[in-house]
Amino acid sequence: MKISRIRSQILVMPQQDPLANTPEDTSVARPIVILRLDTDDGIEGLGVTFYGGAMTASLKRAVDDLGALVVGEDPLRIEAIVAKLRAAAGGSGPAGMFTLALSAIDIALWDIRGKALNQPLWKLLGGARQRVPTYASGALRRNLSLDEVVAAAGRLKEKGFRQMKTQLSLPGGTSPAKEVERVRRVREAIGPDIKLMCDINQRWRVEQAIDIGKRVEDAGVGLFWLEDVTTHDDYAGIARVNAALATPICGGELVYGIVPFRHMIEGRSVDYVMIDLIRVGGITQWLKVAGMAEAFNLPVVSHVIPEIHAHLVAAVPNGLTVEYMGWMLQLFEGTAALENSELVLSDRPGLGLSFREDTINRFKVAA
Repeated sequence: MKISRIRSQILVMPQQDPLANTPEDTSVARPIVILRLDTDDGIEGLGVTFYGGAMTASLKRAVDDLGALVVGEDPLRIEAIVAKLRAAAGGSGPAGMFTLALSAIDIALWDIRGKALNQPLWKLLGGARQRVPTYASGALRRNLSLDEVVAAAGRLKEKGFRQMKTQLSLPGGTSPAKEVERVRRVREAIGPDIKLMCDINQRWRVEQAIDIGKRVEDAGVGLFWLEDVTTHDDYAGIARVNAALATPICGGELVYGIVPFRHMIEGRSVDYVMIDLIRVGGITQWLKVAGMAEAFNLPVVSHVIPEIHAHLVAAVPNGLTVEYMGWMLQLFEGTAALENSELVLSDRPGLGLSFREDTINRFKVAA
């Protein structure tokens, strides 16, 4: 079996929150690049990448340029292909556009592998479980009013979510008191038994994270984790916050490649290692970080793309929970079923997914 053709396309997806029907910012769009890798025996592998922003056309070109180098290769020799692409890209890695483009190709190669072997990805990669916990994300945004976010939290609870994530570091004239009041009100709306995470998106300084984090603890909110409390690569600063608070710290979504994860983990910066499939370099590298975290007795969690991440978190023994964001759900057919705040994976081979052509036709960008 050989790779015979590569096809890529840009889509501009809208920002949508199908989980709690909260108000959307209609000016926000999410450009992505989708990929199809064809083989000479008829198997098609699907991939996706993003984070290109205004450079999404450049990201597509990077996918095309790297993809041209894999035509004629054996798709089952994934490590060999990754090594070839890394060598061909010269000094452009291990972060940035090269890694984003590599991820799409790597994902598609694993999809081909699963289909060729007639195995679902979650089972092919280890098969630790077929059902994985998931948490609602993206609905309790910081730009919502206090009443809006409290109402949305109640709707998520009514839908059966037993885990959900909100945000602090509020826009405008915020204060520690306002920050604490917001997360306290969300906790009151959902009750004591639901796991509540909180994302700061790198917006606090270290001393703010310690100060407000302690105030939240004193208020009895009981956060499951605080996420990205300060600049993502300030591993020493994050470790200071982690040492000062009883609340577990989560981070890693902005980390490119596997080596920085080593520094983050060795620095005892986080309690939960969040791995972003696109920024880490695809499924191959995701699994290496998960294994590294396991060696340090740390669980791993995912960042966006639940349609694919469900397979990875289900596959590894230290997979904890999947971030459930609904903004790409309309792109795929065959996504894992959501039952009782868990994702239930099918036995369809590979990713078990296909692109929805109606979505592609609606949001595609003319070449």
